[in-house]
Amino acid sequence: MKTIMMSPLAAAAVMEESKDFVNGLDTLWVLLGAMLVFWMQPGFALVEAGLTQSKNTANILMKNFVDFMMGSVLFWVLGFSLMYGAGNAFFGWEGFGFIGADSNVPAECSFVFQTVFCATTATIVSGAMAERTKFSMYVLYSLLISALIYPIEGHWSWGGGWLSALGFHDFAGSTVVHLCGGALALAGAIVLGPRIGKYDKNGKSRAIPGHNLVLCSLGVFCLWLGWFGFNPCSTVAATGYANAVCMAHVFVTTNMSAATGGIAAMVYTWVVDGKPSLSMLCNGVLAGLVGITAGCDCVDIWAAALIGVVVSVAMCFSVSFVDKTLKVDDPVGAVSVHGVGGLLGTILAGVLANPKYGVEVNVGVQALGAGVVAVFAFGAGFTLFSVIKKLCGLRCDRRIEEEGLDVYEHGETCYN
Repeated sequence: MKTIMMSPLAAAAVMEESKDFVNGLDTLWVLLGAMLVFWMQPGFALVEAGLTQSKNTANILMKNFVDFMMGSVLFWVLGFSLMYGAGNAFFGWEGFGFIGADSNVPAECSFVFQTVFCATTATIVSGAMAERTKFSMYVLYSLLISALIYPIEGHWSWGGGWLSALGFHDFAGSTVVHLCGGALALAGAIVLGPRIGKYDKNGKSRAIPGHNLVLCSLGVFCLWLGWFGFNPCSTVAATGYANAVCMAHVFVTTNMSAATGGIAAMVYTWVVDGKPSLSMLCNGVLAGLVGITAGCDCVDIWAAALIGVVVSVAMCFSVSFVDKTLKVDDPVGAVSVHGVGGLLGTILAGVLANPKYGVEVNVGVQALGAGVVAVFAFGAGFTLFSVIKKLCGLRCDRRIEEEGLDVYEHGETCYN
């Protein structure tokens, strides 16, 4: 994903000239992508609501609204400047309210496209910390993720920072968005602790079933559709033969990885558990989508299919490992889908990239970039959540958790 940025003075100097090279079709393509990626927000809301208990549905829907609202404001006030402003190898800065300068698309077009990506990162964290987090504290850490954590690590890869200088390749965000969100989710779930009743006195995991797999399934379909904006529209251009070919190829690889990811999870649960699991199939599709996002522009179709299978099977193993071995309660599997999927997908892009697509990808640089972002996001998240827990209290009271956050936190429910 490339976004051309200039300082305010340089932007003013080329304002008249920019009228000549801003392209209407490119602009329409990027704005369409922003609309599709925004559609992922209700997708995440439905998945999270469906995989958790009905007594917390209003709380979960509220959090997904908050992610986008806070992300929109804070990314404009501060985050976009840190991520894309002129600066050094570690962060940028062009002042408050910076939205860049025109390139082949207007500056505001680039800004809104990046805003919907920012909101996605914060939303990933919501699922892993569902059903026991104070709403007020959720608002606080969503604000800080959108304003600071995501923009800083995003600058390293997409804003001209040190990872981009090394040749790190993350076309649409397996690492920048999903691995970052997954690492933050892991940190938050650890600091927060498991839901009441999740583990017995001997530490054995107990299932707490979600209340509506219809919502979860519809959410995954929404996300699958939204990913056709997330990945193909990250070309940020639609004119010319090369862009047309790239757009079409990214559509195919994105869909193929999602399909094989879902198939792999279905077969895995059928073999291991004796019955194919709908909830795991849904997460398998999402894992395939996360995994292909880094290299969707530079791998062959067969490689995309392989990435979907590998990442999905790894996700299935990870869900059990996180739950039963680490004793970390992740109600929706966000750590495994986004964290593990993002990590493996980024590395596999280096392993399977085909030079014929015009992109040189080094597997060592891919592993380094993914590892550094994971460590940074986990460390920043663990520190953030620990400070909030110490100073303000991160978790809601026992009675509220047992009876449901909807009534006590919001005074209304989604079900009568």
